[in-house]
Amino acid sequence: AILIEKLLPKLDYGVLKRAAQQVSQHLSTPLGEFPENLSQAINDEKVLSLLHTALMDIHILEGNLVCPDTGRRFPIKGGIPNMILHEDEV
Repeated sequence: AILIEKLLPKLDYGVLKRAAQQVSQHLSTPLGEFPENLSQAINDEKVLSLLHTALMDIHILEGNLVCPDTGRRFPIKGGIPNMILHEDEV
């Protein structure tokens, strides 16, 4: 719980929540509900456990990471994202 508490201020909670909700649909045991805002999570062990699962225990093996600013898709194959830009994107 201490590690997660130290990570929280560095995270974009809205992005984490949205990503966890999207991934949760594909899990055999879906994640629970995330609170509306981060201040509700700070002292709740159940929420800290949920955040730990979302951050540390979910591994994306295939799919895409999508940049929220540009919409560029970075493919993930075998758990490894390919984030190399093409020459025309540099």
